[in-house]
Amino acid sequence: MSTRGWTERTMEIGQHAIALVLTVISCLRAISDGASPLAAIAVSVVFLGWYTLGAVRAARSGAIVLAKWWLVVLAAAWLCSLLVSSEFIWVAFILWLLAGHLFSLRIAVVFTALTYIATIVAPLAHHGEVRTASIIGSLIGAVFALGLSRGYIELLREGRRREELLQSLELAHQNLLDLQDELALTQRHAGEIQERTRVSRDIHDTIAQEISSIRLIAHAEVDKTTDEHARQVLRQVEDLAAQSSRDVRRIIAALAPAELEDGALTAAIRRLLARLEEDTSIRGNVDVDETIPSLPAEVEVALLRTAQSALANVRQHSQASRVMVSLMDVGGSIRMDIVDDGIGMADPDSRQRGSESGFGLDFIGSRMRELGGELVIETTPGSGFAISATLPNNERTRGEGA
Repeated sequence: MSTRGWTERTMEIGQHAIALVLTVISCLRAISDGASPLAAIAVSVVFLGWYTLGAVRAARSGAIVLAKWWLVVLAAAWLCSLLVSSEFIWVAFILWLLAGHLFSLRIAVVFTALTYIATIVAPLAHHGEVRTASIIGSLIGAVFALGLSRGYIELLREGRRREELLQSLELAHQNLLDLQDELALTQRHAGEIQERTRVSRDIHDTIAQEISSIRLIAHAEVDKTTDEHARQVLRQVEDLAAQSSRDVRRIIAALAPAELEDGALTAAIRRLLARLEEDTSIRGNVDVDETIPSLPAEVEVALLRTAQSALANVRQHSQASRVMVSLMDVGGSIRMDIVDDGIGMADPDSRQRGSESGFGLDFIGSRMRELGGELVIETTPGSGFAISATLPNNERTRGEGA
């Protein structure tokens, strides 16, 4: 049990004990004061029975409206006990405690004032007089009980606020840990892709080119030599070089990112658009310039990541109905435009990266700059959102030699 729960339970038990003790004392004093024992015991039993019933129901249901009406009836039962004997004014203390718990401060003050007046009227009705000590004592008891109950409520509220704050901190801490794990996984995945791309590029630039050169030299020497044995050896060398070149191509393809395993950037983008249309009903089209040459792996990966990030933003923020992706060859550079017909935004610099985007647009812009390209964003409110990613294709002939 928590500290707050233990405190609440202790206060409840104390409240019940006060109700029992004050009722028993009032009953005994009423009998000793000359009241009918049967009547005194009867009103005491009725009061305690109704109090117990309300306490049990409140513990089970916790309905505050029913608890308020229960207190009103309890006060009525107390007023009936005052008709038997004025000694039952002692029980008013428990009513004041309950009023501070169940009512708002304004209603609790009114309720306390009315019951306080009853504690003064009862002695006057039974004995024709009321002592000053009784008036002052009841007033002090009323103020003390109301202040105690309201202070206890504030302590409970503060305890709840602290527990909620603690739960929020624990949740934030857990979210931070999850975010760190996700970030580490993303960085590791990005590092794996980068390393695979680098290794495939190095293989392509070194081994593949050298094997291609061996094949070309062997092919050229076949026609020059008159030695039949040498010609046969050179043809074997050429065949082996051709087979090795095909093997190297398979290795490079295996090292490419998973999204580009089929070697087709356009096909990968089409799959992204198909998934977007399936999930959101946003129609997507791809327009590819037929003059685009084969692209280096790092260029294809960068363009694919850009498309992923841009389409994630379209999915989350654009409220668009259509999106167009175009690839074109622009004077030795590859440009990819992604345009939607959504709501756009007033200030592109204030954008935030979407949670589903593996790379935000800021990261994509940095990646473009690292590769010697650029990322341009154009948008106005109500006129859609457009990005243009341009990368130099400095290795246009990279795939021709291998």
